[in-house]
Amino acid sequence: MKENDDLGKEERLFSEFPPISTKEWEEKINIDLKGADYKKKLIWKPTEGFNVRPYYRAEDLKNLEYLNTPPSEFPFTRGNKKDNNWIVRVDIEINNIEEANSIAIENLKNGANAIGFYADKVTSAENIKVLLNGIDLEKTEINFLSSYSFSQTVDLFINEIKRQNLNKDNIRGSINYDPINQLAISSKLCKNEKETFEDSAKLMKKVIAEIPNFKAISINGSLFHNSGASITQELAFGLASGNEYLYRLTSNGISADQVLPRLLFSFAIGSNYFMVIAKFRAVRLLWSKIAEQYKPNNPNSQKMNLHAVTSIWNKTIYDPYVNILRNTTEGMSAAIGGIDSMTVNPFDITFKESDEFSRRNAKNTQLILKEESYLDKIADPAGGSYYIENLTDSIASASWQKFKNIEENGGIIHLLQKGIIKEEIEATAQKRDMDIAQRKVSILGTNQYPNVNETMSDKIKTTIDSENKGLNPYRGAEAFEALRLSTERNTKESGKRPGVFLLSMGNLAIRKARATFSENFFGCAGYEIFDNPGFKNTDEAIDAAIDSEKEIVVICSSDEEYSEIVPVLAKGIKSKKPQTLIVVAGYPKEKIEDFKKAGVDDFIHVRKNVLETLIEFHKKLEKRANL
Repeated sequence: MKENDDLGKEERLFSEFPPISTKEWEEKINIDLKGADYKKKLIWKPTEGFNVRPYYRAEDLKNLEYLNTPPSEFPFTRGNKKDNNWIVRVDIEINNIEEANSIAIENLKNGANAIGFYADKVTSAENIKVLLNGIDLEKTEINFLSSYSFSQTVDLFINEIKRQNLNKDNIRGSINYDPINQLAISSKLCKNEKETFEDSAKLMKKVIAEIPNFKAISINGSLFHNSGASITQELAFGLASGNEYLYRLTSNGISADQVLPRLLFSFAIGSNYFMVIAKFRAVRLLWSKIAEQYKPNNPNSQKMNLHAVTSIWNKTIYDPYVNILRNTTEGMSAAIGGIDSMTVNPFDITFKESDEFSRRNAKNTQLILKEESYLDKIADPAGGSYYIENLTDSIASASWQKFKNIEENGGIIHLLQKGIIKEEIEATAQKRDMDIAQRKVSILGTNQYPNVNETMSDKIKTTIDSENKGLNPYRGAEAFEALRLSTERNTKESGKRPGVFLLSMGNLAIRKARATFSENFFGCAGYEIFDNPGFKNTDEAIDAAIDSEKEIVVICSSDEEYSEIVPVLAKGIKSKKPQTLIVVAGYPKEKIEDFKKAGVDDFIHVRKNVLETLIEFHKKLEKRANL
C-alpha cells in the first residue's frame, strides 16, 4: 500500500507542472525582451557558419536518424566502443635518444598507454634499439610523429620487432605520414602526385604485410585548427584529406577494408567546450558515410580512428598556468566526445621545452579524467542532450556541405595548390583575431585580467616558427604578447617602465568601475598602473598626476561629471606637462570634440579595439622617448 501511495503522490506532484508548449516559451521570452530583437539578443552566430538557438526541446530531436543507434554501431556518432576508454598518449621530442627513452619509460610506468616520438634523429638500427629499449612493444602503442624518412623509420621499426621476435599482430601505433599536410604547409608535394601516392601505396602495403595493426597514414586536421580555421573548416578539410587518401590507395589496388583501419585522424580539441563534444561526434558520423561509399565488407572498417590533441592556438606565454585549466576542460570535452586516444600538450609548450613537471601534469590531466571522474566508464555520456545533439547535427550539416564543395571544385589537393584553402582559413583567422583584439573573445591573462607585474622575456627558450608558404600555424594571443614583450625590452633598455596614472573623481561606483576597466585595458600592454582612492578637487588631482610622472593619465568619473572636470583637468595637466597623454575612460559622444580641444588624446571604452589602441599608444611613447 505504501508504494502505491508514494506513486500517487508523485503523480499528483507532476500534475502541478503542466507541459509548456514552445509557443508559450517564445511568448514569455519576447515579453522579457521588452521589444529587443530576439535574433540579435539570443541567437548565437559562431564562426562555424550556423546559428545556435538559446534553447532546444525534445521536438528538435525528431529528425536525427542516429539517436536510437547504440555506441559501437554504424554511423558511430555515439562512439566506436561500448565503453568510453581511451588511450593516454605522451608525445616526446628527441634531443637525446637515451633521454627520450628514459622519459618514455617513466611515463609508461605512471599511466600512459602510448608514446609519440618526434624521431628525426632516429636514423639507424642502433638508434631505434636504444630508443625502444625496455618498452613492451606488444602492450604500448608507438607513434612516430616526425622522421627523416618515414619509409626508413618503418623499416627500422619492423627490423627491431623481428630482432625482438615479437608477434607482429600485437604491434600497434602509427606513423605521421601525411603528404597532404606537407602540401598544406609548403604549398607543394615532395614529388609529383603520381609518385607521391605510389609511395603511399608502397608504404601501406608494407605495413599491411609486416605490422598489420599499425596505422600507415595520418590526417592532421589539427594543422587547420592551429592556423585559425573554424571547426567546420577543420572537419571538412580533414575529411577531404582522408577521402583523397582512400580514393588514391584503393585506385592503387588496395582494398577499402585494408586502407580504412590504417588511417589515423588527428584533430585539435579547442576551448569551445560543448562545440568540441559535438565536433567529435559529428566527424565520426560523416566519416562513416564517406567510408560506406567504398563498400567495405567489414562494417567496423567504417569506424574513424580518432586521435585528439589539445589546441596550440589558444595557449599563452603570459600567465601560463592558465594553460593547465585550458588543457583540463579540453581533455574533458574530448573524452566526453568519445575519442580513441588523446595527447594533452604540456602547459609550457608555448615558450620552452617541456620538463618533468609539465609532462607529468599533462599526463595526469588525463588520468584524473579517468580515475577520479570516471569519464572512461560510460559511452556517449552526452547522448540525448537536446543542445549537444543539435550542435552535432549542425556541425555535421555545415561540415558536410563544405566537404561536398571541396569535392565538386576539384578536391583538397587542387584547392591547396591553388591557395584557395589558405585564403579561406586566413579570412576566418582574421575574424577570430579581431574578436580577440576587441575582447569579444577573452584570453585570460593576456587580453583580459593580465598580471601587470609578470615578466616572461627571460623565460622564453623556444618559439614556434611558422613562416611557411602555405598554412601558418599561430596562436591567438601572439599579437598581445608581442606588445608586452616589447614593453619588457624597452623597460630593460631605458630602465623605466611606461606608467598609467588613474585619476579618479566623483561618483564612487562609476569611477571605481572605470578605473578597474582602465587598469585591465592598459595592463594588457604591460604598463605599470598607479591607482588611487580618488580626489576631492581638480587642483589636488592635477598636482598628483604631475607628481606621479606617469606618461599616461586616465580620467575616471561619470559622464555627467565629465563636462565639468575633464576640460579643467586636461588643460591643467597639459599646461604643466604637455607631453602627457590624457585619456578619458568612457565615450561621452556629445563632448568628444570639446574634450579633444581641451587636450584629451583618446577615449577608451568597451567597443574600442584594445590591441590597435595599445599599439598606437606604444608608438607614441616610443616616439616621445626618442625626441
